[in-house]
Amino acid sequence: MTINIKKCTVEDLGILQEISVATFNETFKHQNSPEHMKAYLERAFNLPQLEKELSNMSSEFYFIYSNEEMAGYLKVNTGDAQSEKMGDASLEVERIYIRSTFHKQGLGKYLINKAIELAIERNKESIWLGVWEENANAIAFYNKMGFIPTGSHSFYMGDEEQIDIIMTKTLA
Repeated sequence: MTINIKKCTVEDLGILQEISVATFNETFKHQNSPEHMKAYLERAFNLPQLEKELSNMSSEFYFIYSNEEMAGYLKVNTGDAQSEKMGDASLEVERIYIRSTFHKQGLGKYLINKAIELAIERNKESIWLGVWEENANAIAFYNKMGFIPTGSHSFYMGDEEQIDIIMTKTLA
């Protein structure tokens, strides 16, 4: 298996939208109403919104390929781009998604390690993320990768409030 990670650019906007919608839908459609999913996907992953995020100098997107096939992506934020005020010493993993057909192949670990590498390059003291409290598999994965629960915040799927556990990993 050949793994490649590639930084996204504005030229990748259409591909980013496609992988964003596909992976979010695969991950959460079974636990949310079709109306809430549709509203969220249209708001979060429309082309102007993604272009704005891609153009933000404090955010970066990376695609992961397995044997040259698009398998998923990562979005990291620093500074004011973070979804919570965690300070300049932190890097946020805002999105990390792998297509379901590529689950259990270690690709999530590659993306977390990429985020850790980016944080270290930028002299960050910690890396953090929010994970839905109902997503037991993801929570177990992040625990295995050295993240610990440090708080929570609200995430809205339509008008439904969901709770994300904030998990943090302190870097050496």
